[in-house]
Amino acid sequence: MFTDRELRELLALSAVEPVLSVYLNMDPTAGNADFYKLRLRNLLKTVELPADVQAVEHYINNEFNWVGRSIAIFSCSPQNFFKAYSLAIPVRDLAVAGMRPAVKPLADLLDDYGGYGVALVDKQGARLFHFHLGELQEQEGVMGELVKHVKRGGASSMPGRRGGIAGRTRHQEELVERNIKDITSFSVQFFEQNNIRRVLIGGTDENTAQFKAELPKFWQALVLGTFPMAMTASHSEVLAKAMQIGQESQRSHEARRVNELITLASKGSNATLGMEKVLGQVHQGSVQTLFVTENYSQAGYVCSDCGWITVQEKEQCDQCSASLRAVEDVVELAVASVWQQGGEVVFTHGNSALAAAGSLGAILRY
Repeated sequence: MFTDRELRELLALSAVEPVLSVYLNMDPTAGNADFYKLRLRNLLKTVELPADVQAVEHYINNEFNWVGRSIAIFSCSPQNFFKAYSLAIPVRDLAVAGMRPAVKPLADLLDDYGGYGVALVDKQGARLFHFHLGELQEQEGVMGELVKHVKRGGASSMPGRRGGIAGRTRHQEELVERNIKDITSFSVQFFEQNNIRRVLIGGTDENTAQFKAELPKFWQALVLGTFPMAMTASHSEVLAKAMQIGQESQRSHEARRVNELITLASKGSNATLGMEKVLGQVHQGSVQTLFVTENYSQAGYVCSDCGWITVQEKEQCDQCSASLRAVEDVVELAVASVWQQGGEVVFTHGNSALAAAGSLGAILRY
């Protein structure tokens, strides 16, 4: 399973030789193994790192188990470094050599599909799921006391009258309340143990509302949405619904955060927009949240000594006067730097407001 820890390990690689980064889409509905091996060979023809090309091809031909819908591979033969990650989500084909692993596609996947916790709840129990990058990682269940339904009549069964909810005795209501408390407590432990970063709740409107209201405020803030679903649903049905609602909520959340970014920048507050301004703040280590349009890239230059990044064609660094070297993607370097500095990276998808503002922006720490 690829996690934030693996991403940080890639970012921490101190390469003194070029690193080959390869992403290969291998959706089984589009072709067989031979088809994808041919695509990989064609992809690697543009790379002038023969030892790393050989290492990647050897892995695909002899060690890869062909599980998943895509794969990310990183190789630096002079440093005896090789990592491969099978992914359940398709990625765009890419083969690139640079002094750092090209992690932007993986960071994007983590931002979109990482750490989903789903709770299917009713009055008696819950089924809990942990989905990460499109795969089921863990599932557990909890069962409370049996709530027996009885038929009641008279005024006491009317909603809002003495006697509580229609058709439910006070004893039953106490059982439901106790069950919801126990279910919620168990769910919070599950979320904490699995490092859940977003939560979805399935069930009836009444049950999901009660469950959400019982969650601590921290976890309430991570709830992306609720949806109707039977307790007997398969994990694949739950996953499909979770990904659908999660992505819809993520896009809405992205739009709100981009609006906040643009508003702060327009007021001259702690935010900035545009390539050179953002790159300057990245170099200073002052970026709290970096906003990047999905798949956006830009060639440029990086300082060999202090790491200053620019898209302007220059021979010397403005910061330390050392020489600059050309790089294929300064956005990739900015993403890696912000991650290494402990900042957050938000990849936006189809957000026209950020694209119109230069496709790159940052909220600053100070």
